[in-house]
Amino acid sequence: MAPMTDAEAPFLAGADTDDDQAPLAGVSDFRGHPVRRATSGGWRSALFVVVVEIAGSFAFFGVSANLITYLTGPLGHSNAAAASAVNAWSGTASLMPLLGAFVADSWLGRYRSIILACTLYVLGYGMITLAATLSVQYQSPVGDIDSSLGPSSVQVAFFYASLYLVAIAQGADKPCGLAFAADQFDSDHPKERASRSSLFNWWFFSMAVGVAVAVAVVSYVQENVGWGVGFGMLCAIMLCTFAVFLVGTPTYRLYAPNPGAESPFVRLARSLAALVRTSDFAKRHHRHEEEDEDAAAKSEEARGVLRLVPIWAACLAYGVVYAQVMTLFNKQGRTLDRRVFGGLELPPAALQTLGPASILLFVPIYDRVLVPVLRCATGSPSGLTLLQRVGTGMAVSLAAVSTAALVEARRLETAREHGLVDDPDATVPMSWAWLVPQYGMIGVADVFAMVGMQEFFYDQMPGELRSLGLALYLSVTGIGGFISSALISFIDRVTSSGGGDSWFADNLNRAHLDYFYWLLAGISAAELVLYLWFARSYAYNNRKSII
Repeated sequence: MAPMTDAEAPFLAGADTDDDQAPLAGVSDFRGHPVRRATSGGWRSALFVVVVEIAGSFAFFGVSANLITYLTGPLGHSNAAAASAVNAWSGTASLMPLLGAFVADSWLGRYRSIILACTLYVLGYGMITLAATLSVQYQSPVGDIDSSLGPSSVQVAFFYASLYLVAIAQGADKPCGLAFAADQFDSDHPKERASRSSLFNWWFFSMAVGVAVAVAVVSYVQENVGWGVGFGMLCAIMLCTFAVFLVGTPTYRLYAPNPGAESPFVRLARSLAALVRTSDFAKRHHRHEEEDEDAAAKSEEARGVLRLVPIWAACLAYGVVYAQVMTLFNKQGRTLDRRVFGGLELPPAALQTLGPASILLFVPIYDRVLVPVLRCATGSPSGLTLLQRVGTGMAVSLAAVSTAALVEARRLETAREHGLVDDPDATVPMSWAWLVPQYGMIGVADVFAMVGMQEFFYDQMPGELRSLGLALYLSVTGIGGFISSALISFIDRVTSSGGGDSWFADNLNRAHLDYFYWLLAGISAAELVLYLWFARSYAYNNRKSII
């Protein structure tokens, strides 16, 4: 019988060969000593990394999914202030990996960056646990805040410092986790290359499962056992998995960072400067031909990036809609009847699992059903071009926020019919199932838009600047969060002036989230029109220019 490969049996080590015993070029262990294939890397090492990365996603979403409930509960924030704060924090967490990637590649290396991230995670979640434990004494029996005994400004500042420490940890962790796990497989070795492909296939599935479990389980513990226990559980999990990661240290393959490497941001700045000077080169005949050619190459790089900017800008509305999932969708669900199986009441944050669930259900349908049908209809091997895929996701996102507006209008009408307008703590007699369509459509939109944007910005970026493709992709949700934060703050001030009820009033039965959703739908529709206009004239690199 033929021996099983590492890809077929990832937990079993194969027999030693001369190749397995030879030192690997350009790779060392944590002491700087040469390493051998037989005693380093492979699944034995990658699984340690996978464990700590699943725990990192579990802990992060364990906080973010229900953060707005904590801010409007124990911390006593208004709905508008809480939603704005969550969007700003999540936007920061989305953008920090751009800085983390540069630091890891230039100085720390991936292994040390993950150690730094785990240290900051444990410290951050520990501080959040302490803040939650201290603030619980101010919570009234019904879960609201006694206005005479609110948390002090120092306690609030301490909690936010803890949150942003976790955001910094995300910056050090996210650019390095998957890359460091992939480093444990030699791409030039057939068996290890197959194993690395298997790693990529299962990585995102594992992350999605971790996120879904975190949203459902942690939110239930936070609201039914205690916030301190819920946050403390996340700190304990990170501490344990950090220890697991360190146990694998002797087996890791480490690649040294390159301090002399030019940052893609610096390279882009040089290319833009060359583009500005290009017109002068045409007028200055005394310039050497070699200098002209170098400037022309850099100018072409800059043009390659600038032609992506209109597409990127037209995608920002998608990021603004996406920001509502952890904030206003959550508050909307809190007012509904969330009972299942007779009497068990779901935490509002648990409804967010509908998004990942719709992704897991829709991906096989898209891959096995829609792509073959679309391939026959369009002639494109992938069914849809990259820009068509992103545009479809934006259209589904527009439908999702429009559906959310209709559901919210129905909720407000039901509250009026049952005389609940002045009772902010009352459960509106509407089932949580009314929210399934908007959550489900956001998940489907992700399959189209998020995956499409990731591939488009990477594929179309000039070769030497492809790290910026990650920057553009991440910044859609990051900057979208900041735009949502600013928009909510501005609208809250305007609509609450003169003593009227804000669109985001703490009593949601007097608020008008439906108006805000319709505003987002209008913005999304306008940007979708712009997107289609930009996409129609976009010429792919080495591809036919089609939408």
